Amino acid sequence: MKVKTISRCEEDFTRERKQDVQKVFRNYDPLLHPMERATEYVQALNATKLDKVFAKPFVSALEGHADGVYVLTKNPQRLSQVLSGSMDGVVYLWDLAHRKIVRQLEGHEQAVRGIAVPGSTGDVCVTCSDDCTARLWRLPDMEEAINFGGSLKPSAVFQGSSGFRAVDHHWNKPLFVTAGIKVDVWDSTRNEPVNSFAWGTDSVYSCKFNPSETDVFATTASDRSICLYDLRMSSPLRKLIMQTKTNKIAWNPREAFNFTAASEDSCCYSYDMRKMDGATCIHKDHVSAVMDIDYSPTGREFVTGSYDRTIRIFKYNAGRSRDVYHTKRMQRVFSVCYSQDAAYVISGSDDTIIRLWKSDASSQHGQMLNREKHKQAHKNAVKKRFKHLPEISRIERHHHVPKQIHRASKLRTTMEQAARVKSQRRAAHSTPEAAAKAIKSARKKKIVAEME
Repeated sequence: MKVKTISRCEEDFTRERKQDVQKVFRNYDPLLHPMERATEYVQALNATKLDKVFAKPFVSALEGHADGVYVLTKNPQRLSQVLSGSMDGVVYLWDLAHRKIVRQLEGHEQAVRGIAVPGSTGDVCVTCSDDCTARLWRLPDMEEAINFGGSLKPSAVFQGSSGFRAVDHHWNKPLFVTAGIKVDVWDSTRNEPVNSFAWGTDSVYSCKFNPSETDVFATTASDRSICLYDLRMSSPLRKLIMQTKTNKIAWNPREAFNFTAASEDSCCYSYDMRKMDGATCIHKDHVSAVMDIDYSPTGREFVTGSYDRTIRIFKYNAGRSRDVYHTKRMQRVFSVCYSQDAAYVISGSDDTIIRLWKSDASSQHGQMLNREKHKQAHKNAVKKRFKHLPEISRIERHHHVPKQIHRASKLRTTMEQAARVKSQRRAAHSTPEAAAKAIKSARKKKIVAEME
């Protein structure tokens, strides 16, 4: 005969201190909780509403520049180090933890167009300017920079034949690329370019190295083209001509072949460099030209800055923005970047101010108790479970934007709908062969030609 006894340990039921939370034991049998799904739906709805209530993304405004901030670059090896360049030729090294300038990089006489830091070391940076020079600087570590302020002098100066519009440094090798009338590849130990690329006669506006395939880089030019290059080859790889000019390019750090282009037509286009006959995704919501773009270190999101005075955060595979940031005083946004921990977004605008934002507007920064972490994880789980339901998705999509942007967005929607109806009617009154040629998918419509 078996005898079952109930044995309880007193330590499992008593608190060590009065301040401790009372332990609650729960039976997870679904038969005992018939209203569980309804309860979790209400929790998800309340959590989504509270996220909107407590959305306070703005953190700080960093003052110091005397002209518009057109270039921002983070240091991949130093978490709180950011460099900014303005139209008056001044480059500042910032410490985001203390929110102050720790060094001034003196040397350029005209507008600074590009700043690049190598991803492997982070101890040097390259800047380029309209004064036809590119300059190499040795960066101090943050402790040295804070204790010994002042200015820095360039360790090397590279003279070009014309003004430079952009620069980017190789992730591993002592090489950097400048963009201007042509694309030049420089070695930091030589005064002359080691290689030059040219495809057409138009000016090149931006260049960006691939963080995974480190010898591959992309450029954008005034002939509305996106070009791919490989340092191991003597000629360009591929050229894509679009209907509108592309301002900047950002590579996805977690997907070696994918990049996103910020276009003049207020949209961003994601491409796979292996098959560029169509975009993999079109990202809409801006109402004016997208001036800069930068991916999160996680590769799951990217941030854009636009001429319409707003900053938007997109998921890498979403057509609409997850969030939008704006202030009354912020003017045209010309530069944006993510922090290295993906917790913050930095923006530089035409009003000389650098602004620091949370990447998640309602997130709580600072020390959190374990109880708070578990509660936050539960809220995120129920929101993810019910995100497809109409009420929750409507609240998540809703954003307050300035009145002029709201009006421009409505007008743009009306124009797009009218163009869509016009093309459908034209196809309906054409022969099947002509209609098949006239109708193009939205992902291929913006591409004029692809050349190899």
